[in-house]
Amino acid sequence: MPRIILFLIAFVYSIALSAQKNTEEVAVKKVIETFFEGLHKGDSTVMKSTLHKELKIQTTSTNKEGVKNLKTETRKELLINIANKEPTHIYLEKLLSYDIKIDGNLASVWTPYEFYFNGNFSHCGANSFQLFNNNGAWQIIYLVDMRRRENCKALNDEK
Repeated sequence: MPRIILFLIAFVYSIALSAQKNTEEVAVKKVIETFFEGLHKGDSTVMKSTLHKELKIQTTSTNKEGVKNLKTETRKELLINIANKEPTHIYLEKLLSYDIKIDGNLASVWTPYEFYFNGNFSHCGANSFQLFNNNGAWQIIYLVDMRRRENCKALNDEK
């Protein structure tokens, strides 16, 4: 009898942990979705709601000469750029998948993507988000994206 009780307690505990993890993953994914909703709409206020005040943003790419670049942007610069986006410019960042890892108040999200500008394919790459659970509210604390035009599925589909 005691073995059955221990098994049931362990089973219920594992289900509870799994449900909590899934709830946190949903919350983290929602932050990323909201971030891109703001990007697509050109709404810096929506984007700002997802960002920690000490956010760090970087972009990496390789130029035509093969030189690898790393560019850093501030939170303020990002928000100003989005607020000043031309209304005729349509951004669509199509996320291809989410790989979410959570440990306590730290989350990491990897999102391969394709980026379209005014309906035309521009580039592909991956985003790496780091989020902090700020006392119940997940916020993006670090974002680095990689941009490229080679080995993009969208380019292969156009051929």
